[in-house]
Amino acid sequence: MIERFSSRGTIMPMHLETITAADLDWQEQALCAQTGADFFFPEPGSSVREAKRICAMCEMRPACLDYALSNDERFGVWGGLSEKERLGLRRARE
Repeated sequence: MIERFSSRGTIMPMHLETITAADLDWQEQALCAQTGADFFFPEPGSSVREAKRICAMCEMRPACLDYALSNDERFGVWGGLSEKERLGLRRARE
């Protein structure tokens, strides 16, 4: 068991769980699955504007962002947020 702090500052137990195929069903329905990874994992310094535009239209955006934050995805655009934006969100939650 792993412990983490809740938003109220108390310690909450957290159990490690195995990610199953059912947990990732959202990926098949996501618009990024239909467009290719180039938009979502651009070269350093390249624009992520197109990826964010696609994410804004995607119904799977909340599941995607939750997955990225839960799995500490550090590269690419996930759930409509860049690496820096997700880092800022993680820091704000701490």
